Amino acid sequence: MQPIHLTPGTRVRVTQTIARRAGDWHAPVTGTVVAHQDQPTGSWYAHGKNDKLWLNRLILRRADGEVTSLVIDPRTRIEILSDSAARA
Repeated sequence: MQPIHLTPGTRVRVTQTIARRAGDWHAPVTGTVVAHQDQPTGSWYAHGKNDKLWLNRLILRRADGEVTSLVIDPRTRIEILSDSAARA
């Protein structure tokens, strides 16, 4: 998976794909990036960095104000809709 760098204020559409026996399920979410960073889980048995499993997390604020946290994996597609940093 290619590293992705999203800056706060960027408006994106994230489509996560969940594999199912009856066919893939696509779950799109649109919002503005609040934060994008690797964060540890509470998993003590993962044997990763600092004995934690680190996940690539994207925190979005949706148009209705809801804040949601997504774990980005290889099946996740991110489409940049606008970038406030590019307009400034």
